[in-house]
Amino acid sequence: MKISIVTATFNSGATVRNTLESVLRQSYADFEHLIIDGGSNDDTLDIVRSYEPQYGGRLRYTSERDRGIYDAMNKGIARATGDVVGILNSDDFYTSPGVLQQVADAMQDPAVDAVYGDIHYVSPDDLSRCTRYYSSAGFRRWKMRLGWMPAHPSFYCRRSVYERYGTFDISFKIGADFENLLRLIYVNRINTRYLPLDFVTMRSGGASTSGLRSHRQILSDHLRAYRKNGVSSNVMLESLRYADKVGEVLTFKLKNAVGLHK
Repeated sequence: MKISIVTATFNSGATVRNTLESVLRQSYADFEHLIIDGGSNDDTLDIVRSYEPQYGGRLRYTSERDRGIYDAMNKGIARATGDVVGILNSDDFYTSPGVLQQVADAMQDPAVDAVYGDIHYVSPDDLSRCTRYYSSAGFRRWKMRLGWMPAHPSFYCRRSVYERYGTFDISFKIGADFENLLRLIYVNRINTRYLPLDFVTMRSGGASTSGLRSHRQILSDHLRAYRKNGVSSNVMLESLRYADKVGEVLTFKLKNAVGLHK
C-alpha cells in the first residue's frame, strides 16, 4: 500500500530539513513525498534537492506561484499516486519512525476510509519542549456541529475518497481543513478509525493557533462551512468547544506537572 505525503512549502528553509529527515526515518518504505512549493525565494528548494538522493526516487517536487497553502495541498493531492494521502506541513515533522507503518496497517482494512490520531505542539526555540498535546481520542462525528474535528495533521485518507467528495475549498482563509473534514466525515459519513498515536510534532505559532484574530476567522469559516454543507449549527454550539479546550489545557498542565509530558 503506497502512501502519498504532501508537503506545501513557501520560504520554509528554516524548518523543512526537519520535515524531510522525519520522512526518511520512517520504517515504512512504500511512500512518495510530494513537495509543492509556492515559489520560494530562500533556500527551500536547495535543501529539498540536497535530500533527493536519499529518497531513492520517492521524492517529487515542483515550484510555482499558488493561491495559498490549501491550493498547494490540492495540487499535491491531484498529483498523488498513492492509495492513501496525508498532509505533513513544512514546519512539522513525524514524532516517531513508526507513524506510516501504523497508518498502513490500519488501512489494510478495506472498510476504513481514513485514520487520525494525536499531535503535539512544541516551542519553536526548543523542539523538545511540549507546549500543548492535542488528542483526537474524544472526537465523535456529532461533535463537528460544535466545531470539533480530528487533528488534521494526523488525518490520512484514501485518495479515492478525495476523488469522490472533493479536496479543499480555497475560498476559506483558515478553515478549509475543517470544511473538508465536515464534508467527508459528517456529511458523507466516511468510515474513520482513531489510532492512539502521536503522529506529528508541530511548532507553535501557525495561522490557526495564534491570537484572537485567528479565532475570529476560524469561527467565521466554521459558520460558513456549516451553511455550505447544510449542517445545522450556530455560535452558541461552536462556543461549547472552548470548554473542551480549557479542559484539554488543564489536563496537559496537570500531566506536565507530574512529568508525563517532557
